[in-house]
Parts: sequence; structure tokens; C-alpha cells
Amino acid sequence: MGAREDIARAIQEGAEAGRRGDPPTVCPYRDLLRTAWIRGYARTAPPLDHGDDA
Repeated sequence: MGAREDIARAIQEGAEAGRRGDPPTVCPYRDLLRTAWIRGYARTAPPLDHGDDA
């Protein structure tokens, strides 16, 4: 699998984790793919609740 395919897969996996409501700490990557995973996650994850601090 090439780099583009790896990045696309990481973005998709991050998006799926965001939709499930998983915490961002479940990211399985520790390199460039981590950035791609987080990008996908951020697109679909629910917004953070800051309580009454905001």
C-alpha cells in the first residue's frame, strides 16, 4: 500500500472513531499518519463540552 492510501485510510479510521465518540487517545499511530488520523477525527467528533467555563 502506498503513502496516499495509508493517509486516506488513517483519515477514514479517525473519522470513524470520531463518529463512535471514541476519545482521541485511541489513535493507533505515532508518526505522520497520526496527523491524518486526527484530521479525520476532528471532522466528525462531537464538540468538547467546556461546561460553564466558556
